[in-house]
Amino acid sequence: MHQNQFIYSRERRRFGRQCRFQDRNELIVSVHPSGRQRLKYILRNPAAQATQLSRQMALTTMETENVTLDHRGMDHYEGGWPKEVNSLDEEQTLRHRKKVEREDSWGEQVLAMIRTTMAVAEQNNTLNIYQNFFADLPLELGHDLRMSFRARVCNVFHDLWLPARRLRSIEWMPNNDRQFMTQFTNQFRRGERLRFLADEPFGEANASFVWDVRNPLKPKITYDCHEPVSLAKICPKDENNMVGGTGLGQVCLWSTLEGGLPIRNCPLEVSHRETTSALCWVHSKSNTEFYSGSLDGSIKYWDTRDLKMPMQELLLEPEPQERQSRMDSHGVTVLEFEYTIPVRFIIGSDMGHVFVGNRKGMTPSETLLANYPLFAGPVRSINRNPFFVKNFLVTGDWRARIWSEEAKDGPSTMYFRKQTQIVCGAWSTGRCSLFVTGDLNGVVDFWDLLLSHRQPIHSIDFKVTIADVVFRPEGDLLAVALQNGDTHILTLDESMRQATGKEKALMAAMFEREIVRSKLLEARYDEVKLKRKTLLQAEEDRVRMEQEMGATVELDPDNPDEFVMMIEGDEQFRTAISEFQDIILSVEKKRSKRQVINEPTVFEEWSPHDELLQGDLITYTYPGNKPPSPMNYDIRFSPDQRYSGGSAKQ
Repeated sequence: MHQNQFIYSRERRRFGRQCRFQDRNELIVSVHPSGRQRLKYILRNPAAQATQLSRQMALTTMETENVTLDHRGMDHYEGGWPKEVNSLDEEQTLRHRKKVEREDSWGEQVLAMIRTTMAVAEQNNTLNIYQNFFADLPLELGHDLRMSFRARVCNVFHDLWLPARRLRSIEWMPNNDRQFMTQFTNQFRRGERLRFLADEPFGEANASFVWDVRNPLKPKITYDCHEPVSLAKICPKDENNMVGGTGLGQVCLWSTLEGGLPIRNCPLEVSHRETTSALCWVHSKSNTEFYSGSLDGSIKYWDTRDLKMPMQELLLEPEPQERQSRMDSHGVTVLEFEYTIPVRFIIGSDMGHVFVGNRKGMTPSETLLANYPLFAGPVRSINRNPFFVKNFLVTGDWRARIWSEEAKDGPSTMYFRKQTQIVCGAWSTGRCSLFVTGDLNGVVDFWDLLLSHRQPIHSIDFKVTIADVVFRPEGDLLAVALQNGDTHILTLDESMRQATGKEKALMAAMFEREIVRSKLLEARYDEVKLKRKTLLQAEEDRVRMEQEMGATVELDPDNPDEFVMMIEGDEQFRTAISEFQDIILSVEKKRSKRQVINEPTVFEEWSPHDELLQGDLITYTYPGNKPPSPMNYDIRFSPDQRYSGGSAKQ
């Protein structure tokens, strides 16, 4: 804000002679009475005559400076020491103490201090500090002893044209907190004649004004344009530049110091196809870059030094593709950027979606990181909390929602609902827990997150639709823009503009709890979604199996062809046949690897010597009348022949 300055150095001897001022009376000239001059004086007879030499004034305006008083206390633990004396150095403090004690006024000051101290001590000693003086009072006596929440209208600013134009937005001047800009949109046609209220005209029918908070009669600066202006924004880092969008989709640049017509316009062929509906300045070294959005679904990146062609263009698609289509894009209603987070910017669409954008992205998929469906209607406003910049106040349809960037998978679920549509909202710049909303019925509601989430702490009814609400950077004034062209400046009580010591810590804990709850809900949603998908898959498999089984039962087993089809369609039967074939193949494989070993039988192990010892020979003959062979075998063993695994003699 203080970067536009020029330092001029000059030698002291160039200033001229030094001025010497005195604080006592000095006689400059003394003229004594003259007797001769008194004799020449001629007495005149009394005459009555009326004179009026001053201008006749019908209205007198007087501006006085307000004196703000504040009570402050100080606790001297070590004592008040001059800045050149180090209180931790014992030698310096001793030397300074001796120097003060040698002064004549030191004794008088000590005596006066002793008298005051003794008087206060005697007053305190008369009270018993261990006695409870208010024990007999009822408990509900102090319930009404609380600070009231009130806001009163201190000034009203009207549109200088009749019929009144539609007030679009309000913005406080970054270089002067006593001035603010009202931006009007002329909804009347060129043929309709507008009448100016004041004696001297301030611009044309499309003009916007800069007002002083204390003077609602005459604007300070006027910004004019040949086309109706739909939106205007002043650069927060360079208050000399202001950009605006027109009803034809063009963007214009004004100089805030000069006023008048815009100094630079973009050509019509590179402008938006519809009315420019959103603007936001972004971080850059030259403070000359900004984004513009329109209801045609396009977002364009401009540099005020060259408005002949945008540096980048993007279509707001929910699922961005390399080849973008305007038929699938959403209309842009709000653009928001925070200088402390120079890479991200937030986009609100007319379909109720909030998009997160990346300035470093080269492709549409890299630029549009994510989108969240939050509302059933268009997003009206997006406002960051000045104390917790990652938390937003988003308004749309009948709700005002608190949204956070830290919830990666989804926004937080803290929202506030009303019976009428909410059209605007703003965080307080003085209290981190206070924000304001305005609806279609003209009611401005003050909400405190630490007191209640169900009902506002204070409401003001203006009977006209609210267009915009903006807090002054100090947080003590609230500018309310009405759709009929009036602007009301509200003065807030101390309870609504000054935060307590624990308020910021409580709000940080609340936002952290909401983010954790949002993540838990998202994890639970993914779990339920996966379980449902598994159940649906199992149900589909069961239905398919039943259909296959029903088709198999309808076949006739007596028909050979249908019987073959039945067997081929039975998966369990095919599995059993396959397992049986595998078993047969394994058995054959084992048989092919088997080795044949001839072992002697019982008869081969018998010795004929044992029969000879008994005295008779044994003859073996095949029993039966019909032997398998035409020959009978008669096997005889001689006593001399012995077998030990050999062959018999036939």
